[in-house]
Amino acid sequence: MEKGVLKRWIKENDGLHSQATRHPFILSIRDGTVDFSSYKRWLEQDYLFVRNFVPFVASVLVKASRESENDSDMEIILGGMAALNDEILWFKKEASKWNVQLSHVVPQHATEAYCRLLEILINPETDYTTAVTAFWAIEAVYQQSFSLCLESDSKTPAELMQACRRWGNDDFGTYCESLRRIADRHLAHAPEDVRKKAEEAFKLILQLEVDFWNMSFG
Repeated sequence: MEKGVLKRWIKENDGLHSQATRHPFILSIRDGTVDFSSYKRWLEQDYLFVRNFVPFVASVLVKASRESENDSDMEIILGGMAALNDEILWFKKEASKWNVQLSHVVPQHATEAYCRLLEILINPETDYTTAVTAFWAIEAVYQQSFSLCLESDSKTPAELMQACRRWGNDDFGTYCESLRRIADRHLAHAPEDVRKKAEEAFKLILQLEVDFWNMSFG
């Protein structure tokens, strides 16, 4: 069976993938020109997204326990699940630093649209292959985006380095690569209709990521 399905999809959707991973918002952080009000808007809305992301990851874990023949899938996904508690605590601490009141944040349209997709993916009728592909895509876009801000020639403001390290570090990159291997393994043996659903989810996530960055950028 075909291997490396995800790399082929990235190549076939290079334009949209580049928009999602090299968005002007991220590049403004990288070159030190970011408007901190945009960062605070991102912080508010991404906190809301992560709160909805937690039950989605839990649903992927349940699907893995039922549909995956490889025990390592559960272990890898569980590792990501455990990290989310620390992530939520980080958002609260970061919000306090920037005087952002998370309890008063109202979700914007881009956030609502992204969370609606998570609700669809949580549905028990969504197969594991599609769900884990979506999981990889969501995590990988952040890793690839924020890693740009850690490159040696970047001018990332010191105030944002901690945020960039959270998603752009090599360990998170290794984790994303583990998720990619899981998704590719299942896609290689998936029937055509499942592959189509997974590919549609992948493309939609790229677009939703672009919309989310656009919203943050203002």
